[in-house]
Amino acid sequence: MENFEPVYGTGPLLGIAAGAIALLLFLIIRFKLHAFIALVLVSVLTALAAGIPVDGVVPTLLDGFGGTLANVALLVGLGVMIGRMLEVTGGAAVLAGALIKLFGEKRAPLALGVASLLFGFPIFFDVGLVVMLPIVFSVARRVGGSVLTYALPTAGAFAVMHAFVPPHPGPVTAAVEIGADMGLTLLVGAVLAIPTWYLASYLYGLWAGKRFELPVPDDIMGNGDVKHENPPHLLTVLSILLLPMLLIFANTGTGTLTATGTVSEDLVWVQSLQLVGATPIALLITVLYAMVVLSNGRFTRQRVEEIVGGALGPVCGIILITGAGGMFGGVLRASGIGDALAGSLEGTGMPVIVAAFIIALALRVAQGSATVAITTAAGLIAPAVQATSGLSSIDLALIVIAIASGATALSHVNDSGFWLVGRFLGMDVKTTLKTWTVMETLIGFIGFGFAFGLYLVL
Repeated sequence: MENFEPVYGTGPLLGIAAGAIALLLFLIIRFKLHAFIALVLVSVLTALAAGIPVDGVVPTLLDGFGGTLANVALLVGLGVMIGRMLEVTGGAAVLAGALIKLFGEKRAPLALGVASLLFGFPIFFDVGLVVMLPIVFSVARRVGGSVLTYALPTAGAFAVMHAFVPPHPGPVTAAVEIGADMGLTLLVGAVLAIPTWYLASYLYGLWAGKRFELPVPDDIMGNGDVKHENPPHLLTVLSILLLPMLLIFANTGTGTLTATGTVSEDLVWVQSLQLVGATPIALLITVLYAMVVLSNGRFTRQRVEEIVGGALGPVCGIILITGAGGMFGGVLRASGIGDALAGSLEGTGMPVIVAAFIIALALRVAQGSATVAITTAAGLIAPAVQATSGLSSIDLALIVIAIASGATALSHVNDSGFWLVGRFLGMDVKTTLKTWTVMETLIGFIGFGFAFGLYLVL
């Protein structure tokens, strides 16, 4: 809110922030209030407690909500449409089968993980896991050994892509809140996702498979056979997965060239590449391309409309939660709470990237939802980021990864993903804690280690 001067000092403002977070967690955990409603309610109460005038409360809420959704809703909506088209046509099975044939059955866990990394770009974690598990079970039965050997590299690939790489809602929201470039965040996230997955998911999955002998569940998803009529060609699947990345990288590359003065930003071809490579436009082009090439000979136009339209329903809740998280962040900034937090962090000497990780990790452990942890942590840390001088565009992207890493680690019984994986793999709570929780924690801390290391070097 413009021209509003904080009415309290640093101490009271930090107290209000602590009370707001405590109330948010209490409402979600104790009263089982939906995160969207809890975030909106806490945002209103925080605005009033911080002294924002009554007639300025609603405009402040709407500014934060709308500013976040302007980016998040568009990217998430387009991304999930691409994923849904690939899902219903059997693109995952085609890609996994080709990679298993390329790597060989002895390296089936690696093949399944690589397939999931590629397929995880447009697909949400839970959807990707459900789509890939029948393939995982089929391969595990054929090759033998503990199902964890194959399932953990697969689940870990979807988890790391969901946390690190736009157009997934977590990194998109964090990038919007702290002002990071979306294309560069995608590039940095994709680069860091690969070694993080290899160490935390693939190698750990091989070790856990030897440590925990877990048979393939007999009563989940039938017999694990995967059948699709007229599945797409492998090159078609790869073209859909690579097209948005290439377009976005073209935007990032031309942006670097113009920033360094190598080429003029007034050139038509430069402006054209920057336009088609802007993340929303790149995803829009990919959606149209996928609709054409995947529907040819398979679906009518009406059926395609039903598929892409049906993909939006399940993500509405996630989109609203991220918008409400942006609302909460907007209140924190407008009220002066964010600046107070920034000043306190500066006084401790703690690097902003470390604070971002710790705040996201604490919120993740307390309430379980990675989405809530990312949106709340990004809103809290954004003023500190803006107040920190000398941060480059890469630094901002690395802070996004730090927030996402903190919100990934220590998944336990208050996380829906914990129960999803445990249920599908037929594990009890104790075994799920020893396998899934450990892997998620490794992803979080190793991912943060990479991000922090680059933050110090670059």
